[in-house]
Amino acid sequence: MIRFFVVTLSTLIITGCFSVKENKKATIDLKGVFEQYAKESYRLNPLSATANNVNDYNDRLAINISEEWRKEATLLNNRYLDTLKNFNYGSLTDTDQQSVDLLKYQLSLQNEALQNHYGFFRPVDQFVFSFPQQFAVLGSGSGSIPFKTETDYYNFINRMKFFQVWIDQCIINMQAGLKLGNTNPKASMEKVPAQLKPLFETQGEKNIFYKPLISLPAGMDSAAKSKLVSQYAAAINAHIIPAYKKLCQFLENTYIPQTRNSSGLLNNQNGKWEYSYRLKMYTTTDITPDEVFELGLGEVARIRNEMDSIKTVTGFKGDLQSFFQFIKTDPKFFPFTTEEEILNRYRSFTAKMEPQLAKLFDLRPQSKFEVRATEKFREAGANAQYLPPSRDGKKPGIFYETIPDPAKYNYFEMETLFLHEAIPGHHYQLAIGQEADIPEFRKKYVNSAFAEGWGLYAESLGKILGLFKDPYQYMGRLNNEMERAVRLVVDAGIHHKGWTREQAIKYVLENQPVTESVAIQRIERYMVTAGQAVSYKVGELKIIELRNRAEKALGEKFDIREFHDQVLQEGCLPLSMLENKINKWIKSKQR
Repeated sequence: MIRFFVVTLSTLIITGCFSVKENKKATIDLKGVFEQYAKESYRLNPLSATANNVNDYNDRLAINISEEWRKEATLLNNRYLDTLKNFNYGSLTDTDQQSVDLLKYQLSLQNEALQNHYGFFRPVDQFVFSFPQQFAVLGSGSGSIPFKTETDYYNFINRMKFFQVWIDQCIINMQAGLKLGNTNPKASMEKVPAQLKPLFETQGEKNIFYKPLISLPAGMDSAAKSKLVSQYAAAINAHIIPAYKKLCQFLENTYIPQTRNSSGLLNNQNGKWEYSYRLKMYTTTDITPDEVFELGLGEVARIRNEMDSIKTVTGFKGDLQSFFQFIKTDPKFFPFTTEEEILNRYRSFTAKMEPQLAKLFDLRPQSKFEVRATEKFREAGANAQYLPPSRDGKKPGIFYETIPDPAKYNYFEMETLFLHEAIPGHHYQLAIGQEADIPEFRKKYVNSAFAEGWGLYAESLGKILGLFKDPYQYMGRLNNEMERAVRLVVDAGIHHKGWTREQAIKYVLENQPVTESVAIQRIERYMVTAGQAVSYKVGELKIIELRNRAEKALGEKFDIREFHDQVLQEGCLPLSMLENKINKWIKSKQR
């Protein structure tokens, strides 16, 4: 989901030639620009500030889908872009040049979306990134919002008021989208009311927004507690429940009946151009829709051949489609009876990999890590997910898995999923980025090609880490890689070639051992997050390419730990910037 960060500027503009002394001063002034950017971006994105342990705006919520916010963001981005032009780029250190390049890249990309209103008319969907779902997670106390002091609770009461304003603006935007022909597809939006109803139909203490009241701050006297509970409950009833109910009724009565039956952006207003933009934004490359499609076909064919090899290893008699059916249905793949059994299986993987992790990584996160089940209210539209730790170290990084029914939970790809979402995947990549000695704006910068590309690359390390000894678990690895390859085909198929939802679902089922319900969930995700699913494979292939390049160039000097440190040590980067960084590292090692 796009996050826009904007800033105001009051810094010294530096021009002219630089002596050694002046060059040092320029670096200091540049640092001030980055610090000011972070402050101003947090002001316009208060939830991001809170998530990053900046508590100056904990009582605010940005109406970041309003026209006023869009105009302010564009103006401030342009001011920063103008300021960055005035630095003597050649006099800066490599690290500062990298930071300048990243900020220019980030602001320019944001401006393109802001100027074209990409996403503004479709602020709600069924996927886990959708803000009404995210706000419920925050309101439950499970997210980054603190509920440690009395002030924290009153701050969130104020945020509840803003949430009602956000919902009103959301409805205005979606109504405009109906008139413009810029909507989400009906098949996906039909899932949303079932997600919203528990948030306003569940009354009293059973409502998820009441959870923070279960454990009030220590030291409050009874009168203060009584007052807080009364005002907090009143805010839920006055702002939260009516807002969710209003949105649900709008969707059921107005939006869903009028929204489009097609699947992709191709039939939306400016959909062709928006898809190209989203590919650029998510992959951080200039890959075209046709190139995505052809890359996908090639990867699918390659992985199918490897799947055939695993089928042979297991001794299974029959074709690949029959093997898929066997994995989907045989009782041996469903050994669980409780949710906790599944979570404990995931928790066991860390100790299993520990002896080998030190051989692959010198740089490892200091933040703690946990495995949890996804909350039931958001389970229907959710996939496995990682949430990074809080910056103050009080909340761990969390790997969430959806477990609707433990008895129907197939175990064959558990090791792969843990490698991707947890260790050494997103937990290493995101936590290390937060802990890095880089400007604040870079700590919170994430792009999908780098983050998800690393997650998919992490899966390929499973054998080295002592996993995949069971051929069916390795089949799970291939299945996950196949999923990312299939995404290239169906994403471009849906949004560029005009594929229907049904065509895309069929293609998934032909190439993966998943149930029809899983295939439907995945395709409906891609329908509302155009381009995002493409980023995994594009990012992974780039990291593999860079590793192979380094191994070939350095020979015996190549150290896999050092390579991984180079990739992770300075947080997320666009793929072109990552490539430049690795090329410089290779040259430095060749001296």
